[in-house]
Amino acid sequence: MLSYWNDYPTIQNKLQIVCSLIEEQLQVRNKDIQETLIDFAKSGGKYLRPAYFLLFAELGDTTKQNQKQLFKVAASIEILHMASLIHDDIVDDSPLRRGTITVQSKYGKDIAVYAGDLLFTQFFELITQAMNGSYYLGINAASMKRLLLGELDQMHTRFNQQETVEDYLRSINGKTAELFWLACIQGAHFGKTDKKIETLAGQIGRNVGIAFQVYDDILDYTADQHDLQKPILEDLAQGVYTLPLIFAKEEKPEIFASYLAKKNELSLEEAQKVAELVVTYGGVQKAKKFAQNYTQNALQDIEKLPESQAKKEITHLTKQLLQRTF
Repeated sequence: MLSYWNDYPTIQNKLQIVCSLIEEQLQVRNKDIQETLIDFAKSGGKYLRPAYFLLFAELGDTTKQNQKQLFKVAASIEILHMASLIHDDIVDDSPLRRGTITVQSKYGKDIAVYAGDLLFTQFFELITQAMNGSYYLGINAASMKRLLLGELDQMHTRFNQQETVEDYLRSINGKTAELFWLACIQGAHFGKTDKKIETLAGQIGRNVGIAFQVYDDILDYTADQHDLQKPILEDLAQGVYTLPLIFAKEEKPEIFASYLAKKNELSLEEAQKVAELVVTYGGVQKAKKFAQNYTQNALQDIEKLPESQAKKEITHLTKQLLQRTF
């Protein structure tokens, strides 16, 4: 994880502190579970959300900042993200996450449910310690609710051939973009910037999160399993119809209908054929353009931030993350 941040030495050092704080939060009596959770915390995740949080905090007045508070909030965001991933893997029955065996695959769904629930409690423990008396306690609770509603929206539209771009956006706004929004706006707030920058930070986070998820969904149709570090076409097999498929389906709904009607009985060969059709009918290309628009909106808003080293690093990180060539 930390090697990803070699070009950001200040953030790299701070993320090491965040990582250590998360490990402290994962101490439980069951040492096997503890080891698994710590391994999961270290297993290839880039800590993007706490990194954005810390970068936006650097835009503020460092003389007024409480560093312990900043590290706790940064850790809480990543723990909330981890909890949602563990529960995602249970729902999807995923054997792999980031190229390693999932908690539910290793220990069973019952233990994985409680492990994810434990992380939710650790999230609340950290924000209570860091934000006691702040109205951001309520904002965090509302963000967690929107994250879960986004996941429920996705479940509600499974195997739905009439799913629209608006349905898709509603889901990813909750399940992905919400945490990027929360990370950026909280970084600006607890970093002691002004309200204008705080609002701008939230807009940037929302746009980054949407573009990030669209690119991630494109990978399901363009990457091989080694690059993806999870079973290829997993979303399609689970009935999760993401933007590339939605766009392609708009072009030729009758071609996709017979395949999608099979729902979870769709074979791997048939799923691969659907993936070929998604590329053929422009789904990947249109999804790329869609993500590029959100990327451009994020970069334009970043330009409005005050000149600083933090702004340069936010710009560089966002381009590195979102200006993809696949």
